[in-house]
This record gives sequence, structure tokens and C-alpha cells, in this order.
Amino acid sequence: MSLRFRLNLLVTLLSFAFILVVGTILINDTRVSIRERVEAASRVTVQLLDTVIISSSLNPEYGATHKVLQSFLQSLGYVRSSHIVLYDARGNILYRSPESTFKSDVHPPLWFSKLVSPKAETVERTIRYGKLVVTSSAAGSIREAWAGLSQLMWVGLGFFVVLNLLVYALLSYSLQPITQILKAIKRMERGDLSTRLPVFSLPDFERIGHSLNRMAESLTAERELEENRQLTHLIQQHIEDERRSLARELHDELGQYVTAIKTFAVAIVNKTKEKSPDISEHAQVIVSAANQIYDGMHNIVRQLRPGALDNLGLAETLKDLVSGYQVQHPEIKMQLYVSENLSSAHIQGTDAKIGETISINLYRIVQEALNNALKYAQASSIEIRLINTADHTLQLSIKDNGIGMNVDAVDQTRHFGLLGMRERVQALYGTFNIKTIPNMGTEIEISVPNHPES
Repeated sequence: MSLRFRLNLLVTLLSFAFILVVGTILINDTRVSIRERVEAASRVTVQLLDTVIISSSLNPEYGATHKVLQSFLQSLGYVRSSHIVLYDARGNILYRSPESTFKSDVHPPLWFSKLVSPKAETVERTIRYGKLVVTSSAAGSIREAWAGLSQLMWVGLGFFVVLNLLVYALLSYSLQPITQILKAIKRMERGDLSTRLPVFSLPDFERIGHSLNRMAESLTAERELEENRQLTHLIQQHIEDERRSLARELHDELGQYVTAIKTFAVAIVNKTKEKSPDISEHAQVIVSAANQIYDGMHNIVRQLRPGALDNLGLAETLKDLVSGYQVQHPEIKMQLYVSENLSSAHIQGTDAKIGETISINLYRIVQEALNNALKYAQASSIEIRLINTADHTLQLSIKDNGIGMNVDAVDQTRHFGLLGMRERVQALYGTFNIKTIPNMGTEIEISVPNHPES
């Protein structure tokens, strides 16, 4: 049932109820008016006839009372709202008043006559040589009332029809925006977020249209954000895959060549140590260079893809990362706190409770945060905390006691550290927050939903 039909039905019911109430009041007033009119006419008629009877009794020379009364009634004719019958001493009818001809062409329905008809009253007078019977009659008054009321009913019916037509037309015009709004909502349900509603003349619909347009803009922005998240996730995943492949190639290919060079150089050293000391010394230099190349290669491989992440899990990899930085910067106190349900949770080299995507992203975030703190914070202590909460949320915080920074003043078009960390967290549907106080340090707070299948 449409809104327009419901509103029109409501107006129709209210109009019908109004007409019913007014009709009830009119009928009640008509009934009272007819009763009072008939009673008054009956009293006047009876008083008039009593006067004639008394006058005839006081003046016998006028003749017998019933004859005098008969002559008077015949000259009187129709009496309004009264029916008069005169009988002689034997009960024969001497006179019967004629019926009313007033609005004789009007025929009230039976239900109306029953509603407005007053109770008939009969007055009898016994006279010399006869009897007079006067009965109240409301037929003429009923026909008159019905004639006026029927005209009023036709006018009310016409007004009722015209009013409903006007209300229907007005509702059809006023509720036109609803059709546009519903069509726009259906298009949005099908994914067309470019749908916009026009400006409506009615303030209420204008507010609805404005809110719907703003919702569409918000959904469009959310869709773009989701697409950016997915794109960022794919790019980062591709980068990590390339890093892993490159690390494997360096370890397998370059590592073999370096090992071979070192093996050949060691053999030359052993063979020429006594016979050709100069050649042995140069071969030893080659061995040292090969060792340096091998160590440098392992450092590069570790930066590209930490082997511990695949073999021992995130917790142990973070410990290895912090230990490496601690060796390089012994003057800075570094502390790592990992919840027990992470530090002991690994099966066949991967975290049982943290997926690979989350692990590598959190590792990169900690790595980037430590690099930034060591370069710019001038801190004497750095604290890293990683907690796996009961509601399957990973909470990571990196806090230092350095000089702090003005986040708004950082040019992220040239310094991608904070931007990269934020994008990694957003790609994981997490939250990223930075708290910094001048000369009191900086704290990075990250919260990421933990999905083991990620």
C-alpha cells in the first residue's frame, strides 16, 4: 500500500467521519425541531377548537355543537401538523381534515422518517351529540426537513468528492520526489554510487535528498578507500614477493659463487703458503674479500627478507631485529615485550596465530620505526610492545624518549616513512596513531585485527 494511497484514505476517512458527525447533529436537531413544531401546532389547534366548543355551548342559538364544529372545520380546512376527525353520536364520521399538500412530491426514506418522527399525541373532546379527535401529524414537517437535508447532503457529497480529488492531486504532486528517491536508492543498491538527487522544492524532501547525496559521496569515498587499500595490499605483496625472490637468488646464486671463490682462494693459500708466499698473501686477501662479500650479502638478504620470519615466526624475528640494532647502537637501551601467546606460538616455522601478510607488515613497520628513531629521535631508550588481545586484535606500540616531532610539519611527499607505515596499517584494516610531546618522546600506536588466514 503506497504512502499516497494511505494518506488519501486517511483524508477520506476523516472527511467521512466529519460528515457523519455533522449529519448526526443535523438529524438530531431536525428531530427536536419537528417535535417542538408539531407539539406547538397541536396545542394551538386544540386551544382553537376548545374555544369554538365553549362558544357553541354558551350560545345555544348557534345550533348543536357538533354541527357548529363541523361547519367551522369545513371552513378551516387543513390545519398544519394536525389530523382532525369529528364523529356524531352514533360514531359516524362527520368530518376528516384533508392531508397536507405541502411538498407532496418529496418522499423521505423510511429510515429518515423513523429517526425524526416524534411520538404521535391524540387529544379527544366529547361534545354534545359527538366526539372530536385531534392527532398530531409530522408528515409535512418531515417532508420539509428531508427536502432541505437532501440538498445539504448532495452539497456535502459533492464537497467530499471534490476534496478527495484535490487531496489526491495534491498528494500526487507533493509526493513525486519519493519516486525519485526510491529509484536513486535502488540504483545505489546496484552499485551506482554516482547517483545524485536534484534540489526539491519541499524542505523535508530537500533535507532527505541532501542527506542521501552526502551518503552517496561517503560511500564513494569509502569505495575508493577500499580500492586503495586493496591496491596498496597488492603492491606491498608484490614487493615482498620480489624481495623474497631476490633474496633467494642472492643467497642461492651469489652465495654459491662467493663460496666457490673462497674455496678456490683457500686452496691457493694452502698450496702456495711455502713455495710462493706472495701468491699466498694475495689469495688470503681474496679469502677476506669473499668473507666480506658473503657477510654483506647476508645483511642484504636479511634486509630483503628476514629468514627468521619464515622459520621462527614474527616474535623471534623481532627479537633478532632488535638484537641487531642493539649491537649497532649499544648506547641506546632497546626493550622488546611480546605477549606469551605470540612468543611461543609457531608451527613449522610460521606463527600459528598470525598470518604471513600481517607478520611481514608488522615487521616492516617496526623496522621503519626503529630506523626513524635512530636517525632523528636522539633517544636514549626505545621500547617495543606487541600484544595479542583476547578479542583477536594485535596491538603494537613503539615508544622512545627522544626530542619528539611535529607531525603536521613533516613533508610526507619527501619522507615516506610515516606514510608507508600508515598505508600498511590501513591495508590491514587497522588504526594508526602517533602521540608526540616535545622533548619527551614519540609513541606510535597500531591496532590490527588478527586474521590467521591473512
